[in-house]
Amino acid sequence: MESRVAIFIDGSNLYHALRSNFGRYDLNFAEFANKLCGSRFLFRTYYYNILQSPSGRTDGIREQQDFLSALRETPYLEVRLGGTKLSQGVAVEKGVDVMLATDLLHFAWNGLYDVAVLVSGDADYAYALQAVKNMGKHVEVAYFENNISKDLLDIADKRHLLDAKFFKGLWAVQKPPYRRKRQMHSRPRMAPKVPVTHSSALLPPPPLPPSSPAPDVTKFI
Repeated sequence: MESRVAIFIDGSNLYHALRSNFGRYDLNFAEFANKLCGSRFLFRTYYYNILQSPSGRTDGIREQQDFLSALRETPYLEVRLGGTKLSQGVAVEKGVDVMLATDLLHFAWNGLYDVAVLVSGDADYAYALQAVKNMGKHVEVAYFENNISKDLLDIADKRHLLDAKFFKGLWAVQKPPYRRKRQMHSRPRMAPKVPVTHSSALLPPPPLPPSSPAPDVTKFI
C-alpha cells in the first residue's frame, strides 16, 4: 500500500530561514510539497502562521492577504492562522506551535497519514514528533543547516536538507541567468596603427579608379 504523506509547515520559521539564507521567499509551495513527498501519495499540506494585527502597516497587511490568497489556491494545502499578543510592547506569535502540534498528533491518532514531514527547526516540536513516532508513524524533518534543533534530527527517520540545491527550480519567479556587465568606462579598442616609413610618406596617393559609365536605361523600357 502506498504511503500517505502529510506535510506540516511552520510558516514563520520557513519565512525567516528563506530570507536569511537566500534573501527571498517567493516559494512555489505546490512544487515544494511535491518534492518533499516524492513518489508517495500527498494527503495534504498544512501551513501555519500568524495573521497580522489590523493595527499594523497597511501595505504589510495587504501583502499578507495577497500571499494567503495565493496559498489557498495551492492544491491540497490548508492555511491555519494564529494571532499575536503583546509581550513587553513587542508582538509575538500566539497559538501557532500549539495548532501545529495538535494537528500533528490528532491526524496521526486518526490514521490520516503514514508519514509526517515537519518543515521546521524548532525544538518545541520534538516531543510531539516523538509521540507520533511512538504511534508507529514515520517522521521526517525538512530543515536549514543553520536553523535546526539536534533533538529534531535525532528523532527524524529521514532528513531533508533545505539548501540551494534543494530549492533549484522551486521559486515562483525564476531569475534570469547572470550576465557580466560591460565596463562603462573601459578604454575603447583602437585599430592597430600601420607603421609609416619615410619612403611611403613621400609617395603621392594612388589615383582614383575611373568612374563607370552610367547604365543605358533605354534598353529596359
